[in-house]
Amino acid sequence: MRIRGGRLPIGRNPAGASDEGTSNEGAAGEGTSAEGASGEGTSGEGGRGDGGSRDGQAAGGRGPAGAGTLSSPWARGAAALLAGALPALAFPAPGLWWFAYVALVPWLLLIRTALSPRRAALDGWIGGIGFIIAVHHWLVPSLHVFIVLLAALLGLLWAPWGLLVSRLLGGAPSASRAVAAVVVVPSGWLMIELVRSWEGLGGPWGLLGPSQWEVAPALRVASVGGVWLVSLLVLAVNTGAALLVADRAARTTAGVLLVVCALSVAAMSAWAPRPTSAGTVRIAVVQPGVVEGPGSVARRFDRGEELTRSLEGRGVDLVVWGESSIGAGAWERPETARRLAELSRRVGADLLVNVDARQTDGSGRSGIFKSAVLVGPDGPTGDRYDKMRLVPFGEYVPARSLLGWATSVGKAAGEDRLRGDRQVVMTLPDGARGLRIGPLVCFETAFPDMSRRLVRDGAQVIVAQSATSTFQDSWAPAQHASLGALRAAENGRPMVHATLTGISAAYGPRGERVGSPLGTDASAAEVFDLPLARGNTLYGRLGDWPVYGALAALAVLCAVEGLRALRRPAPGPPGPPARTAHGSPGRPGR
Repeated sequence: MRIRGGRLPIGRNPAGASDEGTSNEGAAGEGTSAEGASGEGTSGEGGRGDGGSRDGQAAGGRGPAGAGTLSSPWARGAAALLAGALPALAFPAPGLWWFAYVALVPWLLLIRTALSPRRAALDGWIGGIGFIIAVHHWLVPSLHVFIVLLAALLGLLWAPWGLLVSRLLGGAPSASRAVAAVVVVPSGWLMIELVRSWEGLGGPWGLLGPSQWEVAPALRVASVGGVWLVSLLVLAVNTGAALLVADRAARTTAGVLLVVCALSVAAMSAWAPRPTSAGTVRIAVVQPGVVEGPGSVARRFDRGEELTRSLEGRGVDLVVWGESSIGAGAWERPETARRLAELSRRVGADLLVNVDARQTDGSGRSGIFKSAVLVGPDGPTGDRYDKMRLVPFGEYVPARSLLGWATSVGKAAGEDRLRGDRQVVMTLPDGARGLRIGPLVCFETAFPDMSRRLVRDGAQVIVAQSATSTFQDSWAPAQHASLGALRAAENGRPMVHATLTGISAAYGPRGERVGSPLGTDASAAEVFDLPLARGNTLYGRLGDWPVYGALAALAVLCAVEGLRALRRPAPGPPGPPARTAHGSPGRPGR
């Protein structure tokens, strides 16, 4: 065979390029796009041969992805780690809620420039590590180096998401692919949040939705689809913003999609059902503050007793103490019940205290329970809720036979606490108009299904008891307190968040803040006049429907990709290799 036309092209074969993209020789000059490695450059969705060049410019370098400052795999990994950590700034205590809507854009732009699926998955994984460490950095004093291992394991959840981002945002997305990206990329993230919400993996702490706890329109969105719908909204805006930056041809479509997001929020704010007023209830929170040193448990009890006496004559309907407000030694003494009953008589209201001690539950199990206990003028009323969802390592060690060594490198639980087996709605006496309260303990406020279940069972007020004193000077107290706004808005019921050392706060049925919160420097009792409400929110009626919608969107994408793969013609047999004179690629032979 004779080859005419002069020199053979000597560009780099994308199929043989390294995953790290350390060389860009000939990649742009010979018409080889960065998308060639993933098959996007020649797709029927509008990809163009110059997509690789444009991608490289989006990454800040010359030529295809991986060039310039991100040519080194170490530099690219560092960029991914930093990009994944950025969303943490949207949460309390920094509280840059507006930043959540663009915080993921650098990460999305980085992933879309990956030269291969392997690199995209790696960018997703490393960014996930950065996200987990940044959002949970306050756990370092307790977990030490173990948090790095935990982040590495949880970060793997973002590897498939990296593939998804690369597939939908890479190259020059057509209008249809841009629309798919704004729907499917957030859906993939929501699946990560769903998996992380499993208690054994640490629970739903650090979901993107709670970053919007102070934004009234976002709280209205939560009343329609819970925290899940708020997360989807935040991700959709980030994806649209990434399209605006990344590709000129997709800007019109991206702009239209962002307008649709804004109109959807406005429609939900205007037409979603709102809870109707049903009077008010007066609930007091007792926060003893930081009490340390020998005998701290007894001295904390004394301080709580002193603060509760100060509520006499203020007409409160319920007094709430924080988590572990009564330790094992105090609960074992009959005098404790007598003192609490005397407090109830003086204040004229029941006390909801929290006991962290060895007890026996109704089924005869004996062990350490963390329990919300209602105490009246005659002592404990018999209403008791045992915490069901325990903090991994803090209150139990998963697979202790394998991971028990964690107790030697951190502050992991020396003995596993026992779980309660059911949620409880408690009814206060007629003096408090038979108010029905639903107790939660500690990080159970992060689980949207638990507060929803309490409201469906008739709770008029959600009451949370917490203690974040271990993380007093970190972002944790503010992050924890902010969850109450989401739970209140989701269910259309007020919520009280009572702690030992702050932040204690209260929220109305629309998620609005009520009264003044008690900060981490306060030792005080605060009374909140909470507006009661009746009626159901859409989230209360329909539950986690955004999760099912996200699953459906991902299923449709898989089906479309499967059909496309089936319709793609099989590759033909390879042609005979070109022969050259004396093995020189520059001199075609006969």
